[in-house]
Amino acid sequence: MRTRLGAAGLVPAAPRPAPPAPAAGGGGPASERVARARSDARERGDRQRQALRPLGWVFIAIVVTGSAQANPAPGLAGARLGVSLALAVYAAAVATAITVRWARRGLAAQAVVIGLIGGAGVALAVLQPHGPVDLAAPMGVWIAAVRLPPAQAATTAGAITAALAVTTGLTEHPAAQSAITAILVCLLLAVTGQFIRRGREDQDRTEMLLAQLQDARDAQAAAAALAERSRIAGELHDVLAHSLSALAIQLQGARKLAGREPVNADLRAVIERSAELARAGLADARQAVGALRGDRLPTLDQLDALVEDFRRDTGTGATLRIDGTRRPLPADASLALFRGAQEALTNIARYAPGAATAVTVSYQAHRILLTVEDRACRPGAGTSPAAAPRPAVLADAGGGHGLAAMRERAERAGGTARAGPTVGGWLVELEVPA
Repeated sequence: MRTRLGAAGLVPAAPRPAPPAPAAGGGGPASERVARARSDARERGDRQRQALRPLGWVFIAIVVTGSAQANPAPGLAGARLGVSLALAVYAAAVATAITVRWARRGLAAQAVVIGLIGGAGVALAVLQPHGPVDLAAPMGVWIAAVRLPPAQAATTAGAITAALAVTTGLTEHPAAQSAITAILVCLLLAVTGQFIRRGREDQDRTEMLLAQLQDARDAQAAAAALAERSRIAGELHDVLAHSLSALAIQLQGARKLAGREPVNADLRAVIERSAELARAGLADARQAVGALRGDRLPTLDQLDALVEDFRRDTGTGATLRIDGTRRPLPADASLALFRGAQEALTNIARYAPGAATAVTVSYQAHRILLTVEDRACRPGAGTSPAAAPRPAVLADAGGGHGLAAMRERAERAGGTARAGPTVGGWLVELEVPA
C-alpha cells in the first residue's frame, strides 16, 4: 500500500478488503469455530475410549481365567502350548485395541489388530471346545463395529462371526444350537457397537453443523452491516465530502485574493488556517467513508512504505530503525502507532521542512515504543538540555486536532502519547502495551 504526502496529511490509499474465506464444507479453510468443534470431537472420542479401557482389561481377565479352567489348560507342550500362544496373542491384541493411540491409526492397522483378536478367539474355541472362551472372538466383532466404517465393519464382523459359527458347530454338540448361539452373540455385540458409533458420529456432526451455522449467521450479519455502512458512506460522501470540497475551493480562491490585495495580516492568517482545516476535514471525511465501506486500515507493517514515501516526497533524510523482533499487534494498537507516525511526519513536513528525521520502533517485553524525532531548531524550541529533554504530556500544539487525535487513539489502545521540544528539535513518542 502506498501513501502520499499532501497538505491534509499522509493519507493511505487502502485497498478494498478481500472477500471472507468460505465457510467450512465449501472447500476453503475451516473457521476457528469449526476447528474448535473438530478438536472437541477428537477429545470427546479420546475420553470415551479411556472410559472403555477398564472394560477391555476386565474382558481379558475373564478370558484368561476361563481358559485356565478349561481343558486343555494353558501349558508349554502340545495343545496346551497352542492355548498359551492363542491367549498371549489375544491379550496383546485387545490391550492394543483399547489404547487411544491405536484408535488414531489408519484403517489397515486397526483391521489387522481386530483380525488378530478374532483369529485368536476362534483358535481358542477350536482348542478348548465347550469352554467359556467362546466369548473371546465376539470381542473383535464389537470393536470392529465401534471403530471401523460400516462397510469394513460388516466385512470384518461377518468373517469373525462365520468362522466362530463354523468352529462351534463342528466342535460342540448340539451343533446347530451352538452355531446359532455364537451368531446371536456376535450379532448383539455388532448392533451395540453400531449404536455407540452412530451416537458418537451424530453428536460430532451436530456440533459441526452448529458451528457452520453460526459461521454462516456471522457472515450474513457482517454482509448486512457492510451493506448498511456502504449506504451510509455513500450518503456521507455526497453530503459532507462534496461540501468540504467546495469549501476548500472557495477558501483557496479567497487566499489568492488576499495575496493580491492589501489585507490585514490577521485576516490572511485566518483564511490560511481555514483552508488548512478544510483540507484536513476533507481528508478525515474520506478516511471515514473508507472505514465505513470496510476498507482495510493501515498497520505498523506499512511503516517502511510510509517513511520511504516521506523521504521521496520531501527530499529529506529520514531513517527507520527497528529494535527487537517484530511481532503481530492488536489492530487498535497497530493503527494507533501508524497514525501517530503519520501525523508526526506530516507536522515535520509542514513546520520543519528539511529537518533530518529519525523514526524508531522498539519491540520490548511488555510494550511497543514508537518515537519520531526531527533535528531542526524551531522557533521557541528549547536549546539547552534543561529545555524538556523528556517529552511532555501531549497537547494540541498550534491549535490543531492531529495531536489530540493521536493521544486519543493511543489511549483507546491502552497506551500513551507524548510530544515536546528536545535539544535542537522535536520528539513525538507513542507507547502501547505489547
